[in-house]
Amino acid sequence: MAAALKSSSSFYSTQQHQWLLSKKDQSLHGSSHANAKQCKSKKITKLAPLCVKATSSKVELDFNDPSWKQKFQEDWEQRFSLPSITDIYDLKPRPTTFSLKKNRTPTGDENVDMWNGYVNNDDRALLKVIKYSSPTSAGAECIDPECSWVEQWVHRAGPRKEIYYEPEEVKAAIVTCGGLCPGLNDVIRQIVFTLETYGVKNIVGIPFGYRGFFEKGLKEMPLSRHLVENINLNGGSFLGVSRGGAKTSEIVDSIQARRIDMLFVLGGNGTHAGANAIHEECRKRKLKVSVVAVPKTIDNDILLMDKTFGFDTAVEEAQRAINSAYIEARSAYHGIGLVKLMGRSSGFIAMHASLSSGQVDVCLIPEVPFTLDGELGVLQHLEHLLKTKGFCVVCVAEAAGQDLLQNSGATDASGNVILSDIGVHMQQKIKTHFKDIGVPADVKYIDPTYMVRACRANASDAILCTVLGQNAVHGAFAGFSGITSCICNTHYVYLPITEVIKAPKRVNPNSRMWHRCLTSTGQPDFH
Repeated sequence: MAAALKSSSSFYSTQQHQWLLSKKDQSLHGSSHANAKQCKSKKITKLAPLCVKATSSKVELDFNDPSWKQKFQEDWEQRFSLPSITDIYDLKPRPTTFSLKKNRTPTGDENVDMWNGYVNNDDRALLKVIKYSSPTSAGAECIDPECSWVEQWVHRAGPRKEIYYEPEEVKAAIVTCGGLCPGLNDVIRQIVFTLETYGVKNIVGIPFGYRGFFEKGLKEMPLSRHLVENINLNGGSFLGVSRGGAKTSEIVDSIQARRIDMLFVLGGNGTHAGANAIHEECRKRKLKVSVVAVPKTIDNDILLMDKTFGFDTAVEEAQRAINSAYIEARSAYHGIGLVKLMGRSSGFIAMHASLSSGQVDVCLIPEVPFTLDGELGVLQHLEHLLKTKGFCVVCVAEAAGQDLLQNSGATDASGNVILSDIGVHMQQKIKTHFKDIGVPADVKYIDPTYMVRACRANASDAILCTVLGQNAVHGAFAGFSGITSCICNTHYVYLPITEVIKAPKRVNPNSRMWHRCLTSTGQPDFH
């Protein structure tokens, strides 16, 4: 579709975003609480203005300035504005082709029959709703030392009344990257369904992740409602997945050659960073391409979101592994059940699975350091549990305790550091420890890593996938690009990808959820 380019060249940001941040730059749970805590600890006179950086903000705020809230919100609005193809082209919107009004029973009354099913571009949702009275409140996330309430609005997701593409001329592509995750097929299915509802005829799948854009022999797969109708009944990815890929320029060359207008990218942090790089390269070349991501990770480690699809299913499957470990441990003399769960950056699966099972005595996550040996170590506590209970269950996240292991520093195809196996290490340490002290211990080690991610999505995830997939298409037709379709504060919203790839989301050790987990397990501090 022909479109006039805007004369201004200011649409393109030259800022380069890293695909992955180093551990040095990663925050445990956002920087605002830490800033507030630091400010509280400093002795500051009235003559010295207090200045700290707002969370992930480029502006420095002087909290003695009466207008600091206004400056924060102006910066927030700029950061969370949604990139659009209208930044590049002078485009005239057209009436949407997405309408369900035809399925409603006509009443004859114009007022009653009016369908209010569209989202206004000015609609917003609050990112956070809790007003903390103090930085010392459990889970507090504060901007200033007084924990002042500041509204943080983000854009509501959904169908718009006007669109910027002619559906019959659109070629849409879907790609799934990274590892497997429950719900991938549900999202693919809903994207295809919604595209066809708009009137798109040319829908293709890119096989095996970003690799499908450049590797010879991998041909794009034509997709239709008929073809994908039942794929949600199975786990895995109908399109296939892979890690890593070609240079961004090579991928965009392929997008340009294939004449793709919309690209839907399903993946985690690394995939989102790749999608943002593709979006930026398309803008640099002034291509009218909407790049929309859908967050996929069982680890639930993408910033700002309530949860990502696949997480609920993974927790449910992980709970089964924990229950098996409990039965094994309970049935043995001095039985110890040890379960290692996924979570390369965060301990959300381990924490939630431990809470849901109710059978875990020790939960170890990467956000909370621990020691194995010594009077305050995990092994000493296991001795206590065997003496008092006769058995115990330990749940450990795969990234926990990496400081206790030798790490080669090697990375996988996606650039992720290959973690040392904490599960095997703990299994050996436990066996050796109890052998050395002359106490029999029957250790059963369970690693359900691939079982929890290869299964079909449960009901909760299936609903989430349905909405996220539909909203991804609505966002593309609204002209947005470089965004992700997600859920925040129970509402479905669009976020700029740049705001969610700054660091992995991690468990806040001061949060009520972690405190609930500690209450459930009854474990002490292991350091």
